Amino acid sequence: MQYSGSLPDIAKTQIETGTYPLQWVGMEGIAAPINIATAKDQQQVVAAKANVYVSLDDAAEKGIHMSRLHAILNELSTTACDKDGLGKVLKKMVNSQAGISQGARIELAFDLLLPKPSLLSNETGYQTYPIEICGQLQSGQYDYELKLSVPYSSTCPCSAALSRQLLANAIDSAFATSSIDKQTLLTWVQAHSIATPHSQRSYAYLNLSLGDNPLPFLPPLIFGIEEAIGTPVQTMVKRSDEQEFARLNADNLMFCEDAARRIKAMLEQSTWIKDYWFKVEHQESLHAHDAVVIDRKFPAR
Repeated sequence: MQYSGSLPDIAKTQIETGTYPLQWVGMEGIAAPINIATAKDQQQVVAAKANVYVSLDDAAEKGIHMSRLHAILNELSTTACDKDGLGKVLKKMVNSQAGISQGARIELAFDLLLPKPSLLSNETGYQTYPIEICGQLQSGQYDYELKLSVPYSSTCPCSAALSRQLLANAIDSAFATSSIDKQTLLTWVQAHSIATPHSQRSYAYLNLSLGDNPLPFLPPLIFGIEEAIGTPVQTMVKRSDEQEFARLNADNLMFCEDAARRIKAMLEQSTWIKDYWFKVEHQESLHAHDAVVIDRKFPAR
């Protein structure tokens, strides 16, 4: 005779330790395809890693219903991952717990792949940008957060000035007369590399608090940050693009403080951002350490 009893539910057994509510209980690192709006009526499906949590407010309850959260998360594969879509998911997460939870939180980390035209040659490459979208429902209040990383190039103003001085000294040594034939000077300059200023790949890490405002379209935000800094890293390049990149770096010599102020000016003009934190990191090629700036909208008390 085969036993055909119901499946055991250990989560309903008696709590053996103290009865306390818990702030967040859930799952991390769940693979999830999500739809990201890149423009009006345009979406990109990305492979995300998701963290989902609910509060365990009923101190007498042993645990939450995790499989219900997983099933609700899967709905983002067929709906837009925007403010409305995330809001519905957060509310369903709370409701799925049958009264034992009052809050929910979701974190979605992914790489956004964007086409990027070359500076002059009309070629196109692709670049990925690390993104994290967070949504939280607590005490009936929705809050959204956007985190992103944007690389760029930075050339040291001090090093550029020192390089120019060495070039001037070399010209002075090479030409003893008070006047120099223009073509002779141009030929000499083309043949001699006296010094180059140090430059490096740099990064801006941004954490933007949106409150209950809608999520922005990501491509215009990313390209706006790159434009504000002035020296975005490139993908597909030919010699004309590399030369233009060198010109852009010369036109935008910057310490980390300069880059930070450019970013801050852009953020301060963005009314949809309620609060922000950002870090600028210049991974120095001269030094064995990095130069950084950390700033936020409201100074920490």
